Amino acid sequence: MLTSKERAQLRAQANSLDTTLMVGKGGVTEAVIAEAETQLVARELVKGKVLEGALLSPREASDAICEATGADGVAVIGTKFVIYRFSEKLQEQRNQTGRAKRKEVSVAKANPVRKGTKARRDAARKVREQRNEYFRQQAIDKAIEKARERQLRNED
Repeated sequence: MLTSKERAQLRAQANSLDTTLMVGKGGVTEAVIAEAETQLVARELVKGKVLEGALLSPREASDAICEATGADGVAVIGTKFVIYRFSEKLQEQRNQTGRAKRKEVSVAKANPVRKGTKARRDAARKVREQRNEYFRQQAIDKAIEKARERQLRNED
């Protein structure tokens, strides 16, 4: 399953891709699935198109192909869709050529203003919880004291 950041990064990479997978009026056939499988192994990221004569919507075609190949759907826009699946073969080629292993999504640097605000909110929440616990304990002690007084009155 892809995170939203990974999906956004893959959508950006897919902009420059050519459409290489076509789904025609026959729908998602074994041939289409086999072609998608070979392209996913070779490229990881595949852009496809559903032709006008097809009885499927692009979302349905993308979901069917993803289910059959074990890929993740990245985007569906108009008649085009993009699917992704990590390829071990492509990873081995990257390692042999000395390219980066697997691009990690860059993590934003910590914002000091938000960090300070969060620290103040956490401190205020802790003070509120302590105050609430104190008053809760006072109420319990008061109730116990009243119950003891009633028992003493009833015994007399």
